[in-house]
Amino acid sequence: MSKEQEARTMGFHSDIATTPADWLVRHQPDDPVFFFSPDTLRQTLSRFQTGFPGEVTYAVKANPGTEVLATLADHGMQAFDVASCAEMAQVRAAHPGARLHYHNPVRSRQEIDSARAFGITSWSIDRISELDKLGPIEGQEIAVRLKLPVAGAAYDFGSKFGADPQTAVALLRCVQDRGGRASMTFHPGTQCDDPAPWVHYIKACADIAAGAGTALHRLNVGGGFAAHRGQCAPDLTRVFDAIGQASRASFVAPPRLVCEPGRAMIADAYTLALRVKAVSDDTVFLNDGLYGSLMEWRDLPPPDRMHAFSADGQPRVGAQSPRHVFGPTCDSLDRLPVPLPLPQDLQAEDYLVIDGMGAYANCLATAFNGYGTARIVPHQAQSPQMTGHWRDVF
Repeated sequence: MSKEQEARTMGFHSDIATTPADWLVRHQPDDPVFFFSPDTLRQTLSRFQTGFPGEVTYAVKANPGTEVLATLADHGMQAFDVASCAEMAQVRAAHPGARLHYHNPVRSRQEIDSARAFGITSWSIDRISELDKLGPIEGQEIAVRLKLPVAGAAYDFGSKFGADPQTAVALLRCVQDRGGRASMTFHPGTQCDDPAPWVHYIKACADIAAGAGTALHRLNVGGGFAAHRGQCAPDLTRVFDAIGQASRASFVAPPRLVCEPGRAMIADAYTLALRVKAVSDDTVFLNDGLYGSLMEWRDLPPPDRMHAFSADGQPRVGAQSPRHVFGPTCDSLDRLPVPLPLPQDLQAEDYLVIDGMGAYANCLATAFNGYGTARIVPHQAQSPQMTGHWRDVF
């Protein structure tokens, strides 16, 4: 194995798990463990590729893991949404010929120079100063990012990025006047399980393009697709159909569509297993917390898809009762913001297994107090199907 391959495999466990429960009973890990299923990721990718009426890109920020990018590259992902030059390098390592959509709309001049060296298919902007930074844009795709006060997301991105409609009209005209290929983009927010935000945005983009006298090269409808966090899986087909219908109804000549799922693409491909360190009255201590893989639970409600079992694999089936949950660090802020319903028969040394944890959990984790490092174990019932880059990762 080369030094480069050794570096890529750090943090991965070579033992393939048939089920997370069997692996945990066999190995008894005392540290957090992620179980990664490339088959699940492949199936989700296929669902987007066959259902979404346009080009599907992957928002690398949701999970830039080597195993993720390699699996996507091996199964037909040709374009990636990148927010930094580090992400560009990660994508290029997995897929040298991939198209890069640099849709972080605020960049330093040094970042712009570095990005040009990687080769950028599409840039986004939300203010004239950022368009000016790009310099000559003849023939380049420039997507104007729009923000609207649209409800329907767990939290929206409009407070940081995006131009209001009037500014968007002016920016589209500038892009066109400077010889750029004028496009538009937006992000409806996080965990949108209803198509209404997309419909609203698409109609607004059509009105803005008409006001600017611009025929859009493409329309990027962003991410925001809901991941499966509750008992019922989101109806992505309903959202895909509504996006296509809204585009055809709003534009005289509908532009080509692009989407950039992150959370909905990767969430289901990972299961997180945590160990119970201690239980006392209404309090539970876990071996991971807000400084680690549960960091996002400050802003989003915890998912419902979790279960507990003993160290020898017996399910904990006691009645659920709310418990205050602390992580392993010595900081009292390392506490979930709301009590977590857990079985009353939960004991120290048990395992808590949480499905749908592929998005943001491992890439947001810190190493504060020496905690936060989680192993990644391939969970592949049909391991002989491993191909290409994926084999090299584990």
